[in-house]
Amino acid sequence: MLEKELLERIINAALDSRADFAEVFVERTKQTTVTMQSNTVQNAVTRRISGVGIRVAEGHRSVYGYTNNTDEKSLLSLARDLSSSFKGDRVRERIALGEIERGKRHKIEKPFDRIDIQEKVGLMKRANKAARDYSEDISQVNINYMDTLQEVWIASSEDIYVTEERGRTRFGVNAVARDDKDMQSGSNGPGKACGFEFYDEIDVEEVAQEAARIAVTMLHADECPSDTMPVVIDNGFGGVIFHEACGHSLEATSVAKNASVFSGKKGEKIGSELVTAIDDGTIENAWGSANFDDEGRPQKRRVLIKDGVLNSYMVDYLNGKRMNEESTSSSRRQSYRFAPTSRMSNTYIDNGESTFEEIIAATEHGLYAKKMGGGSVNPSTGDFNFAVMEGYMIRDGKIAEAVKGATLVGTGKDALKRIDMVGDNLLRAQGMCGSLSGAVPADVGQPTIRVSHMTVGGRKGK
Repeated sequence: MLEKELLERIINAALDSRADFAEVFVERTKQTTVTMQSNTVQNAVTRRISGVGIRVAEGHRSVYGYTNNTDEKSLLSLARDLSSSFKGDRVRERIALGEIERGKRHKIEKPFDRIDIQEKVGLMKRANKAARDYSEDISQVNINYMDTLQEVWIASSEDIYVTEERGRTRFGVNAVARDDKDMQSGSNGPGKACGFEFYDEIDVEEVAQEAARIAVTMLHADECPSDTMPVVIDNGFGGVIFHEACGHSLEATSVAKNASVFSGKKGEKIGSELVTAIDDGTIENAWGSANFDDEGRPQKRRVLIKDGVLNSYMVDYLNGKRMNEESTSSSRRQSYRFAPTSRMSNTYIDNGESTFEEIIAATEHGLYAKKMGGGSVNPSTGDFNFAVMEGYMIRDGKIAEAVKGATLVGTGKDALKRIDMVGDNLLRAQGMCGSLSGAVPADVGQPTIRVSHMTVGGRKGK
């Protein structure tokens, strides 16, 4: 999008001071979103996003600016303005970029712009009918379709010059079940980093029926009792608790400032020896994968926790300077409007040795959280409060009645230590993760796990 020679001039203009680091992030994105409500397409929008972000730093102190005006005069002016934040004579020699490196993984087989909008709407109509046909209790169905192609070019004074295309698509269904007394919802939203071929892999009717099933099941469920009890958290989106309550606390964004409960604990045991947790941005076509992080470094597989011992943080370049650690290729951003920082990609607890059946059979009494919902977390302490979208009581080692209104309350560090069984059925699910550098796609995941005891909130007495 910008010629190599212009990128060099921008970087060198940014380094015309005491600044010792300069980076240019160029983006060109095309995104289509379609929403369907009340059996009708409410919105169909294709938007184009393009612009340039420039970051300049001395040590770990940095300034950031962005613009969608890509003429040379404006870009050089922005680079010089940012550079002027660091008073003093130039400390870096002039930068010359090498040959560009192109990302080759996570291929797009069916480009989105070759698919007619009516074919995309057709998927939504099929899903809408499947959800509504599931039960007479279904009163509302919302369908969301999204596809995006993001092209990026990243160049920096650290001998980085890369480009890649990032294709992603996601299909979300939210179903509402209602009777005279109550209303419950269920949702399902698979996604992948690929092209329209994703819809050859999934059945949108099944996606919709699963959302409807959850809503109807919870509509007729009993109220969950409030107590402290063992909790079995299912695979897939159950990993959102680790992502939120522990994962964010392992990002250098908070660790470098000693604002994390896990700051300074590398090499220490922070969880059960059954827990190995991984953040892997290289999984082929996974929702949170890419060829490079958003500082242009090749993505990696990072073992965060190994057998309960804190093995690695997720570190970006500038926070790595503050921590005296190397980057782990963990830098991400929503778009050129955001400065990058350390973020998760595809984060999950790895497989253990127990089967799902063994975990349930070993639990005399407790809660089975089959599908997690939303929640809130304090990253500095790891305190969390999560809603259970679909839950069941466990009695005498068997899954019993469905219960609604359950919440899980605790802290990430305590939950890690109390995991006493880990299943062998690892599954990942998709979500959007928000933090300082905007909203980015991220997989969460885990096998079925059991936490020996947790505080369970509900509207029914013990």
